[in-house]
Amino acid sequence: MPTIGVVDTTFARFNMGKAAVDEIQKHVSVRIIRRTVPGVKDLPVAAKKLIEEEGCDMVVALGMPGSKPTDKVCAHEASTGLIQAQLMTNTHIIEVFVHEDEARDAKELAFLMEQRSREHALNVVKMLFKPEQMIREAGTGQRQGFEDVGPARM
Repeated sequence: MPTIGVVDTTFARFNMGKAAVDEIQKHVSVRIIRRTVPGVKDLPVAAKKLIEEEGCDMVVALGMPGSKPTDKVCAHEASTGLIQAQLMTNTHIIEVFVHEDEARDAKELAFLMEQRSREHALNVVKMLFKPEQMIREAGTGQRQGFEDVGPARM
């Protein structure tokens, strides 16, 4: 049975991991291992450990960088770390970040965090179990959390 890792943070203002786990369980029967870390810079090592020590076939890493310039730098560092962990393990780690300043207020932020978490969790399911569906969606302007923009037309 495939194993999916889910790692989220306590810094986020919404339980992104819970939404991702719920969405995965709606679509497939898999083993899910969930971990929670303090912030986005802790995600890379947690994801790598899920792959190397827990045998996860894919990991979804969820977090909410804040809105300050320092938070933007931390998000970039975390993203770079996640990419490095993917290359070191030859395993996909789907990064799901929602920046605090992407939303106008707390209600919109919660909506965006839930939607993006669920939509990327569904991407994990497609990548592992329905790769042909991902191929059909290539170039269609999909957006996780926001309305899809559709393909560009000539």
